[in-house]
Amino acid sequence: MNIRQPCPPGACVCEREQLLQAPDADLRILGLTRQEEKRLLERLENLQNLQDLERLQQRMYELLGIRVHIAPGHTEVKSMRGIQIVIDDLPGLCRKTRQAIPAAIRRGMEKRPEIAYRLLDAHDLFRDG
Repeated sequence: MNIRQPCPPGACVCEREQLLQAPDADLRILGLTRQEEKRLLERLENLQNLQDLERLQQRMYELLGIRVHIAPGHTEVKSMRGIQIVIDDLPGLCRKTRQAIPAAIRRGMEKRPEIAYRLLDAHDLFRDG
C-alpha cells in the first residue's frame, strides 16, 4: 500500500508520525495519497444524486475511516453554506483534506441542487410544504 507523503513540518496537525508509531493504529487514512485525494475530490464534485453521496460517504468510511456527517444547519438553509458538513476527528487526516472534502461536496451540490433538496427532504424540512 502506498502511504501519503508527510506534510511539511509545522504545516499540519494531522499527527501522522504519532499514528505511524502507535501499536494497533488504524492506518487506512494514510492510503489517501495526494493522487487518490484528487480523485476523491473530483468524484465528490461530480455527484449524481443523494444516493451517490451516501455511497461515497460509506466508501470513505470503509476504505479510509473518514466519517462525514451531512445535515441541514440549525438556522434557515438559504444556500449550500447552510448545510452542515462535519468530519469526525481522525488522526492522520491532513488539515487541508479536512477542509477540501466539505468544499468538494458543496460544489457537487451547487452543480446539482436537487441533491440538497433531497437531503432537506430526507430531514423532513419539506414535510409540510
